Amino acid sequence: MQRRTWVALAALAASAFALPQTFAQGKEIKIAHIYSRTGPLEAYGKQTQAGLLMGFEYATNGTMTVNGRKIVLMEKDDQGKPDIGKSLLAAAYADDKVDLAVGPTSSGVALAMLPIAEEYKKVLLVEPAVADSITGDKWNRYIFRTGRSSSQDAISNAVTVDQAGTTIATLAQDYAFGRDGVKAFKDSISKSKIIHEEYLPQTTTDFTAGFQRIVDKLKDQPGRKVIFVIWAGATPPFAKLADLDLKKRFNIEVATGGNILPAMVPYNNFPGMEGAAYYYFGFAKNQANLWLVTNHYQRFKSPPDFFTAGGFSAAMAIVAALKKTNADTGTEKLITAMEGMTFETPKGQMTFRKEDHQAMQSMYHFRVAPGARPGAMADLHLVKEIKPADMNVPIRNKR
Repeated sequence: MQRRTWVALAALAASAFALPQTFAQGKEIKIAHIYSRTGPLEAYGKQTQAGLLMGFEYATNGTMTVNGRKIVLMEKDDQGKPDIGKSLLAAAYADDKVDLAVGPTSSGVALAMLPIAEEYKKVLLVEPAVADSITGDKWNRYIFRTGRSSSQDAISNAVTVDQAGTTIATLAQDYAFGRDGVKAFKDSISKSKIIHEEYLPQTTTDFTAGFQRIVDKLKDQPGRKVIFVIWAGATPPFAKLADLDLKKRFNIEVATGGNILPAMVPYNNFPGMEGAAYYYFGFAKNQANLWLVTNHYQRFKSPPDFFTAGGFSAAMAIVAALKKTNADTGTEKLITAMEGMTFETPKGQMTFRKEDHQAMQSMYHFRVAPGARPGAMADLHLVKEIKPADMNVPIRNKR
């Protein structure tokens, strides 16, 4: 593919008449992708990278060019550490002279990177970091996000548990993703009541004490009782929650949002459990998702996952913006093109909201199949597509 592109450019360059225009068009579009290639969110980061490459392939019809300019992707590993992510972004803007950047995986890293984008006056497209504060009180005009926000997660998940007579305890990780997620979830609840918030370290593997505190708070409550889990990374608590058999012992249910396919395998231990997901490969019916699912199966012998779709969406947003600017990568041109821009993704259309550059997008209310088999791929059934118009996502930035 790259050889064909360079041969075509060489042929154009042979024409003296076309030389000035060809030179301008042939200048590379440099994009830094800063993500967790290693660290606690490694699985998420690698999916995003695979999706980003496939998204650029799809959006450019395999040419990896826009208006004659070749897209060059520069990969950088932040290891899930804010200080490293911050320095990598500064180096990408200052030394590598990238036109824009994508990433990171971790919300903590993203918050450290936001001021760098503002300092260098360059676009940072956040994918897939989730914390509300990224497009909230820490936001600046150089930040756009294709990934969903904590509020979008929370509002869509509230649909599944916010019922009169329901008592909820939350379980989340003690960092930006978990705390922003719980805050947004609390803001989205109006009928049920939250009586306990449990925060555990990001890499926790021993949940015993946290589980006991939650059970002690819930077990004697009347009516429906739910543990709502907000968790990311390689050590999710669901298998160990299933081992406790809380539904049988205390009539305590478990509810949560979507996750990557390996992390959702334990969901099958909770038949009938409902939640809301950002993406599940079988839900969306559109051309981009059909291409993604088909090609991902052919290349990787597996369906595309949660963050694969996110990376794919980020690439489609970038190419859509570049087409609007005729491949002009000037920051102000990009911002003007992207504000209010509607673009296609494997989830259908997304639109960057002008006020905070958050992508308004659908979420998916799912139910774990009653006959789901423990140990198999999560068997999720679509209850309803929750469209952007169905979610009143608050504008949280103060600028």
